[in-house]
Amino acid sequence: MLDINFIKNNTDLVKKAVEDKQLSKTISIDKLIETHDRYVELLKKVELHRSLRNKLSESISKVAVEDRPKLITEATAVKEELVKFEKELTEIKSIYDQMMLWVPSVPAEDVPVGADGNGNKVVREEGNIRELSFKPRDHVELGLALDIMDLERGAKIGGFRGYFLKNEGAQLEQAILRYACDLMLSEGYTMLSVPWIVKPEFFTGTGYFPWGEEDHYRLEDDKALIGTAEVSLTSYYAGEILNESELPVRLFGLSPCFRKEIGAYGRDTRGIFRLHQFTKVEQVVLTTANEELTREWHEKMLIHAENVLKGLNLPYRVLLMCTGDMGAGQVKKYDLETWFPSQSIYRETHSDSYFRDFQSRRLNIKYRDSAGEVKYVYTLNNTVAATPRLLTAVMENYQNEDGSITVPEVLRKYVNFDKILPKQNII
Repeated sequence: MLDINFIKNNTDLVKKAVEDKQLSKTISIDKLIETHDRYVELLKKVELHRSLRNKLSESISKVAVEDRPKLITEATAVKEELVKFEKELTEIKSIYDQMMLWVPSVPAEDVPVGADGNGNKVVREEGNIRELSFKPRDHVELGLALDIMDLERGAKIGGFRGYFLKNEGAQLEQAILRYACDLMLSEGYTMLSVPWIVKPEFFTGTGYFPWGEEDHYRLEDDKALIGTAEVSLTSYYAGEILNESELPVRLFGLSPCFRKEIGAYGRDTRGIFRLHQFTKVEQVVLTTANEELTREWHEKMLIHAENVLKGLNLPYRVLLMCTGDMGAGQVKKYDLETWFPSQSIYRETHSDSYFRDFQSRRLNIKYRDSAGEVKYVYTLNNTVAATPRLLTAVMENYQNEDGSITVPEVLRKYVNFDKILPKQNII
């Protein structure tokens, strides 16, 4: 959420953000400002009539009895007008509050303008793509032959995009998650086990509602299942005032994630790359309202994600996301895409973003600086590891001609095997 004064003082800038983020159909900044002006006008009338009502009530008890009827008539008229203005104020305030939720962040100056993923910029490529002397198999063919996944029974139990990981596959997934957690612990982050079922106001607070509401699983009590631990982690200090000395707050969580994947209908229907349920290690940082410092943390968090991929020795590339391919609340966003040999393309496995005070205003997270001034914190988040998506990248990049999969060296201390052997002939 942006400050309304910022919106009024930078109307053209905010309008451009709406246009560049492809959100012109969801919010009109002119209409928002018009609604706010009407709200302020009604608020003044309500305050004036409340003051007048109180003065008249006080006067009635002080004047002579014969003079009271006139004041009572006047007070009654004021009260009736007040009731009317209060009703209008409540209605316009509700409309205004809802409109404010649809206003996006203004992208950073170095974010490329583009309508969709075609406008993203490749920053760099890292790692060496392994040259295979055989035709690479995809993760489904490998997983079934190695007996480390069961998609048929997964669909039977969980429906479309349901899956089972089994045997060494389940162990290898846990090894990836433990490896990612250990890296974050070594960086001094605080690990949290987070709520998976969250009240709707915290989805709104983090910016997943109203935009992504249809992509979340809602429960009967109006709560919803998280699509990322970001919701719970960022909301941890909601409604609180921290001291500047407590910043930066560095948190990470390991949680299951649940998404309907409404916007991905018909995409990646084969295998376990795009799912309704997966597990993710997510990191969140809260820092001071300092753009330069926040950008430094944004780069640091990117390095954390890159270190996971470098440790696993997976080829990847860094993308700077364009305005039309980033979230409404995001100021700047990087994606990491990992190499998938079976498709000969890079696929998204990580995302690193910062929001300025977009989330903290919605969540009311503040800090008191050294001068005693209370400000909103700036927030950042980053994917450390999401699996089984990352598991599929490991499977494909570490496959051998005989159909076996070599376990990455950094993961071997978490499992009691260094290779997964085929249970059936796939040559």
